[in-house]
Amino acid sequence: MNRQKFTGVKENFLQRRYGVSLGRRYVLAAASVVLFSVLGCSQVDSNKSALAQSSLPQPETPLEKKTVNTDTKIVQSNNKFGFKLFSEVNKSDGREKNVFISPSSVAIALAMTYNGASGSTQQAMAKTLELQGMNLSEINSAYAAILKQLLENPDAKVQLKIANSLWANQEVKFQPDFLQRTENFYQAKVSNLNFQDPTATTTINDWVKANTAGKIDKIVQKIEPDQVLFLINAIYFKGNWTNEFDKNQTNEQPFYITSGRQKPHPMMSQEGDYRYYENEQFQAVSLPYGKDGKLSFYIFLPKQNSNLKAFSQNLNVENWEKWMTQFNKQKGFIRLPRFKTEYDVTLNNTLKALGMEEAFSNKANFSGMGKNFAISQVKHKTFLEVNEEGTQAAAATSVGIVATSLRQEPEPFRMIVDRPFFCAIRDNQTGSVLFMGSIVEPQ
Repeated sequence: MNRQKFTGVKENFLQRRYGVSLGRRYVLAAASVVLFSVLGCSQVDSNKSALAQSSLPQPETPLEKKTVNTDTKIVQSNNKFGFKLFSEVNKSDGREKNVFISPSSVAIALAMTYNGASGSTQQAMAKTLELQGMNLSEINSAYAAILKQLLENPDAKVQLKIANSLWANQEVKFQPDFLQRTENFYQAKVSNLNFQDPTATTTINDWVKANTAGKIDKIVQKIEPDQVLFLINAIYFKGNWTNEFDKNQTNEQPFYITSGRQKPHPMMSQEGDYRYYENEQFQAVSLPYGKDGKLSFYIFLPKQNSNLKAFSQNLNVENWEKWMTQFNKQKGFIRLPRFKTEYDVTLNNTLKALGMEEAFSNKANFSGMGKNFAISQVKHKTFLEVNEEGTQAAAATSVGIVATSLRQEPEPFRMIVDRPFFCAIRDNQTGSVLFMGSIVEPQ
């Protein structure tokens, strides 16, 4: 499939490509994919389509002074939703395996879906997505602003790319306003497809693969007869650490999976100046990417007298925002596992538990999108790799729709990440949490 371009409304801010190759092993890529499938009661268009034609904490190092004109409310909403989502997913999977999600990706995908919701379905989605108090115009404008802010990055060692697309069955009619909003505010590529053509799944998956640097190569297994719409969001991040780890310092050390179980694992080591925070429950450190630390990798390590489960119980947006203000520069030593993990989850039950049950039922009202639509499935896939040079990750989310101060310098810290820990990747300028997860057993 041809390389996709991001077309924009004003500044064409998604048309930029981010360019220096940093090598496959130290890339962070994220992608989210939302799939909509719709059953047979949809109205058929005689022309085969009605598609539109068409207070933040300080970063690790000082950024260039400039005004941040983003809607902080949408960032707070996304982060609050993200921590709720992670908590719900972690209830079932967190004890036994690594959990890694892209809350920003899921939020963007569902925000585009929200543009088609009406009535009580819209109200339920607003509550789940923490969008209460904002009208649709405000939500869309805020997303357009935050997307532009996230993608403004002059650092050659850090790439962040966000792409959206909408793939519609050419035989089904959708509300033109819905399609136009996804195009205008989310810069979505809007395309017609013959869903009966066997190559249709390949076309969609090739777009996903291209926009996640090949880390998510398949999100649509097959197109069922009742499916009419796939709405996809992809996030791709690639970056080097500001201070890379020396490979010669990497050696096997024990990683304690549980109190009675350990295994030897490659551990990277480094000492220097870091933004660091410690309290009675955990140690936390921020490892920046690139030259200006606009984005960084946060590690939260529960102390020996605590554990990841106890930490997760205190993980919410209020505590997160408080913790973000507590980081201070401090000398220290860190030992971190070099690891890779993959994760996939179906989010239907999670989103129902968070208040969106109606959107999956026959009572769903997506009249802003078309007639008789309901969400059938929300799937999410991710990939994460952390090594001496940096980080690499990818994520895909699919939603199917069916028709129905001065202070004394502290002592240097030692942070040995040799047991289950929580991590996150955050844009320090906007405060957006792009990724988060719990690592129980590094692979």
